[in-house]
Amino acid sequence: MKETTVWVEKYRPQEFEEVVGQQNIVKRIKAFVQEKEMPHLLFAGPAGSGKTTLALIIARKLFKERWHENFLELNASDERGIDVIRQKVKNFARTKAFAGPFKIVFLDEADALTRDAQQALRRMMEQYTASCRFILSCNYSSKIIEPIQSRCAIFRFKALTEKEIEKALSNIAKEEKLKITQKAMEAISKISRGDLRKAINILQACASISKNIDEKTIYEIVEEVRPEEVKKMLSLALEGKFSEARNILMDMLLKQGLSGLDIIKAIQREIWNLNLSEESKINLVERCAEIEFRLVEGGDQFIQLEALLASFIGKK
Repeated sequence: MKETTVWVEKYRPQEFEEVVGQQNIVKRIKAFVQEKEMPHLLFAGPAGSGKTTLALIIARKLFKERWHENFLELNASDERGIDVIRQKVKNFARTKAFAGPFKIVFLDEADALTRDAQQALRRMMEQYTASCRFILSCNYSSKIIEPIQSRCAIFRFKALTEKEIEKALSNIAKEEKLKITQKAMEAISKISRGDLRKAINILQACASISKNIDEKTIYEIVEEVRPEEVKKMLSLALEGKFSEARNILMDMLLKQGLSGLDIIKAIQREIWNLNLSEESKINLVERCAEIEFRLVEGGDQFIQLEALLASFIGKK
């Protein structure tokens, strides 16, 4: 494809109604914008759920074509020290808005700010309330100090459902004139696990190869473990056919180049779909956790995964 635009930005919603899966939050935020008055905001939730998009829509609706002049966006994971808060943020927040009731400072990944930086930010949120509003975005609100949380209206974003992701992807496929099978759509939705940004990037990567996208193309691009392969491997192990199950495992590791940690996570998800007693499932999940810990600590992935596979023998 000649198109080089990043689709995540190209298809970023411009209106409140276009935001996917966060209707309750959007309704409350829209009321703030219509009144042209809002408190400091804290957006907490998983990646790709619409936190940054909603902050940008707020700025565009409040300031129209002059939103760039009244909106400061910083990624706190890159600029996380106290000096950034005291200099960049303070210099921006202390001046009057050009076109609107106040300016907006958007701190993305605010849970990466150091404790000292958060303390400085807390004081600044008090001092410049008349001229500026702060929107903080984070994955884990527990990492934000309590004084900041108490100064903000907290909105908790949820991971998008597979249906919501499929609907968004279907609209993009229509715009880009792509032919994508339903199974491929479902595969992207499962792989992205509620992250729409990841889902759109996968779709664009596949579209760069072919405009006809099927399930096989998806798994080749993302190099993810295929659920049906994991299910077959575990079924063979449960039947006592260890060598055949091991061959599938070796194929994943050597031919497909998948990592041991990815395979363990896929096994853990598939355990709940096996025809086993609840007690057996719990024991196997516990075993997965133990093997994952060993891998993280430097254990050999071949030996550890073979040992995990051996745990399934005789469980049926």
